[in-house]
Formats: sequence, structure tokens, C-alpha cells
Amino acid sequence: MKICILDGEKIKDREMLHNILAEDLEFPAWYGRNLDALYDCLTDRQEDTKILIKNQEFLEHTIGKYASLLAQVLRRASEDNPRVQTEVL
Repeated sequence: MKICILDGEKIKDREMLHNILAEDLEFPAWYGRNLDALYDCLTDRQEDTKILIKNQEFLEHTIGKYASLLAQVLRRASEDNPRVQTEVL
């Protein structure tokens, strides 16, 4: 199982967020580092994957409304691909 931890205390911007996702989940080179590309990569995954979100309030403060949009994409991807799980710690 691949695990990605998104720690809101450490993430400084959207670019860093997408870099962590791409590296931890070994996304392909074509990953566009945006929410549409994130959804595509997650719904195409064949490997069990868990994305853990820590310190969500810091993430919301740092990247604003994008944090809510991220949560929506993660929730939809989890619904559309049973191999993907998301958990807020």
C-alpha cells in the first residue's frame, strides 16, 4: 500500500502540495500538478493507496479555498476508485 501524508503544518503552497503527492504516490511524468490531474491519477490507480491529512486547519489557512477543493477531489476519487482511501487525522 502506498501512503501519502499531507501535513498542513509543513505544506507552504499548492506547488509543494502537488510535489508531495507526485513523489509519495509515484505519479507519472505527465502529472499536471493540478486538481484535475490529481483526480485522473487517483482514479486510474491500481495499487491500494491511503492519503492522510494532518493539521487540516493549517492547510486551509495556507492554501485557502484550494484546501476545500482538494478535499472534494480526494473524496470523489475515493468514491470512484475503491483502492484509494482518504483520512483526516
